[in-house]
Amino acid sequence: MKMRIQSILLLIIILAASSCGPFNKLEKSTNWEDIYAGANKYYQEGEYNKAIILYDKVLPVIRGSEKAELADYNYANCHFKTKRYIEAAGYFSNFFRTYNRSPLAEEALFMNAYSLYLDAPDANLDQQSSQEAVAAIQQFVTKFPASASYERAMDMLVDLQGRFEQKAYMESSMYYKLKDGLYPGDFYRACIINFQNFIKNYPESKHNEELSYKLVEVGTGYARNSTFLKKEERLNDALAFATSFYRKYPTSVYTGKVKEIEARAKKELQSHAVLQKEYAEQLAEQKAREIENQPLEKVEIN
Repeated sequence: MKMRIQSILLLIIILAASSCGPFNKLEKSTNWEDIYAGANKYYQEGEYNKAIILYDKVLPVIRGSEKAELADYNYANCHFKTKRYIEAAGYFSNFFRTYNRSPLAEEALFMNAYSLYLDAPDANLDQQSSQEAVAAIQQFVTKFPASASYERAMDMLVDLQGRFEQKAYMESSMYYKLKDGLYPGDFYRACIINFQNFIKNYPESKHNEELSYKLVEVGTGYARNSTFLKKEERLNDALAFATSFYRKYPTSVYTGKVKEIEARAKKELQSHAVLQKEYAEQLAEQKAREIENQPLEKVEIN
């Protein structure tokens, strides 16, 4: 029992001592010079959370003074070091706008872009924040083309563009799967538009050969699921996709499959031409019967 009481007393003493430690004293202090010095000290020692708390207290006091510039940069970097990337990006951006002539301005603008880049999601998630990162990187490389960080920034840009490409390819794959659902006509058309846009937006993509082959397949499927009056036009579109594929990829591994699809499309086009002829003849016969059955007009004789 006695030892337990001693342990409790020791814990109380330790807690009391810690509550009177240097950081707690600074946190309660009203001497802004001590707080400023303490914030810089904790920053240098890597105690970034403590530094943030002290900078929060002192920055409104020193705003506009010569001490504010370094404190603002350190404050932004504290958030970066603690992986609060969105907040860090905002503070670095504010630093650049406020101190655009500072020796730290270039680094701040790069860190703004880098923070947004690190916060950018994987390709399977929404890429809105990645677009913001791209805009920030482009601003940096435009503003500081001779920067030592230029190559790093361009590598970041290439990586983000790769994520956009992968995201677009995943969307294309999704539409391709949905074409076999309950409403194939709508998704066949969506596939065609999506594939064409992908090839246009990413002309150097490794996926273009595959999507060009699938464009032939989907174009033929779209024609097959079309109404009678639209079928000829869409079959011809599919055959045009095949011709374009042969021109772009003369030695493709998909060539055999494309030829099979093309042969079926041509055969279907021929069958459709026969039906069109029969349909035209039926319409002509029907029209002739209608004319024949019309009552004769009465001619008045004066």
